[in-house]
Amino acid sequence: MTPTVSYSVFAIALLIVGTLAFNEEEQVHGVLFGYGGGKEGPEHWGNLNSKYSTCSNGKRQSPVDIVKDKVVRNKNLKPLTREYGPANATLVNNGFNIAINFEGHHVGVLVADGKNFTLKHIHWHSPSEHQIDGQKFPVEQHLVHQADDGSFAVVSTLYQYGDPDTVLSKIMGKLDELGKEECAEHEEAHIPLRDFKTKRLMRKSRKYYRYFGSLTTPPCTEKIMWNILGKVRSISKDQVEALNKPLKSNCKENSRPVQPLNGRQIELYDELGGDKI
Repeated sequence: MTPTVSYSVFAIALLIVGTLAFNEEEQVHGVLFGYGGGKEGPEHWGNLNSKYSTCSNGKRQSPVDIVKDKVVRNKNLKPLTREYGPANATLVNNGFNIAINFEGHHVGVLVADGKNFTLKHIHWHSPSEHQIDGQKFPVEQHLVHQADDGSFAVVSTLYQYGDPDTVLSKIMGKLDELGKEECAEHEEAHIPLRDFKTKRLMRKSRKYYRYFGSLTTPPCTEKIMWNILGKVRSISKDQVEALNKPLKSNCKENSRPVQPLNGRQIELYDELGGDKI
């Protein structure tokens, strides 16, 4: 049986306000949505509140399954340029996932399509939300960026089991500390990360997949630029356990099922220009 996972939008208000610039009228406090097959699961998100209707009615939703045979190579796409620097950050247990929130505008930027997007936060989903040829991965990391005009770009990294991830290795002690915090249903746990070395996130990737989709949680807002890196990284089982341990027992699987493309094209940037997609 697939477990049902529920949490309140109130518990993610800081995440939404800080990274998605929603105004107060767009936040729906106290409305539960969840994962699994229950009445609050993804299939029913659009019916939970009128502001969530895009979750059911949207035509450009995320995540998606990237079918390599249908991907189109776009020679006009440019490399993803990322320039990050040390920054103060906060490790957050939202109850439904673990996130790192950054302060101010001095963290660094992603340059995509000639536009600067400031890094706002990192969070993890387990198992992965995006799939490659129908394959799920143990973990997916999202680096969420926002431009001055309010638009968003996400850089996604997929992980398979193997050697420890170097970024998570640096905060394992903090994750253990976070796991010891006791939180009520609508509370968050916060641990400061002083002088967090975001440069560790600047991993070069010679290949990425590009498409436009949505947020993967309500209200499922569209027009999000997704960039899924082609190189699958490694993560240890101990690290996945550390990411899951602080979460509530019914919040271990926080991935939305893949959504139909509805005619959208997934494009490929490949620096080497080889035949292999």
